[in-house]
Amino acid sequence: MLDTTLDIQTPEGLALTLHPAGPVPRALAWLLDFVIRIFCVFILAMPLGLLGRAGSGILMIVLFLLYWAYPILFEVLRDGQTIGKKTMGLKVVNKNGTPITWVASIARNLLRVADMFPFLYGFGLASCLIDPHSRRLGDLVAGSLVVHVDRVTARLPSPPVPAENLAVLLKREEQGAIVNFSERALHMTQERQRELANILSPVTHLRGDDNVRKLLGVANGLLGRK
Repeated sequence: MLDTTLDIQTPEGLALTLHPAGPVPRALAWLLDFVIRIFCVFILAMPLGLLGRAGSGILMIVLFLLYWAYPILFEVLRDGQTIGKKTMGLKVVNKNGTPITWVASIARNLLRVADMFPFLYGFGLASCLIDPHSRRLGDLVAGSLVVHVDRVTARLPSPPVPAENLAVLLKREEQGAIVNFSERALHMTQERQRELANILSPVTHLRGDDNVRKLLGVANGLLGRK
């Protein structure tokens, strides 16, 4: 199954494109996390076995924490990434692109039990194949999404220009174009900056260096900078 794209609008009015992960990279990430947990149990089982019944009780607690707490704590406290997801370049986010919350993470992981039925994650795999954004049942209920990290890039700092606003309401595509221009401007020659900025002259009604400065200021305004 091919990975899809999901275009969303942030509360700040910015367009954001997410790339949901398909079942194959997700399965590999889960398998790696499973191996890590099994390894932890194997390492701890030997010394705990020397403690008799007390050691067995502690081991049961460890098993419980590794199965339930491991994914939840990593997802919430480590930017949506367990060790397996980080290795595979994946992360869990809310469906609107914001960081996963405690409630959503707990819900998606509790419902992993339902995804496992009837065997070998049958329901979860079927859900991933049917859903356009490859969400398993737990994700659908929790409102979460597993995406590729390398494609959800962080915003680079814009040049130091005071934030400005335009008198006209910008379309989502225009907002994205202005922000993308500001992020790349520092790596361009002045001639290239002016050339690209002039494409957006119908929006700013300016040309040349004045147009470049205006667009950089508007980008800072869109990103909430001062």
